[in-house]
Amino acid sequence: MIAGIDHFVLTVRSVDDTCDFYQRVLGMTRHDEPNRPTGSQKINLHEVARTFEPKAKVPTPGSGDFCLVAARPLAEICARLAANNVAVEVGPVERTGARGPMMSVYFRDPDDNLVEVSDYNR
Repeated sequence: MIAGIDHFVLTVRSVDDTCDFYQRVLGMTRHDEPNRPTGSQKINLHEVARTFEPKAKVPTPGSGDFCLVAARPLAEICARLAANNVAVEVGPVERTGARGPMMSVYFRDPDDNLVEVSDYNR
């Protein structure tokens, strides 16, 4: 009955700081235009002091733990993390994802959310 994940929401201290991190470190694109399609998935950001309904029961910065699938080799992701002084907490390490075996690296964003980036092409 479910075809995939459309988006997820992170509660953050600062939308600007979080967008800067994901743009600089992972090459993501920021879109601030409401009701504009962004592609096949997106991350919505809600500032902790400016949440709106409906929302998580207890929206808290740093409570996210999610996995992103890499479009580039994991070695490039690791090099980009190092170039931006982002500490790798775990990895590269072998994991099993929704599509099978993958290699993953784990690190934290500015709000201490645990971000996993995985490569199925190992």
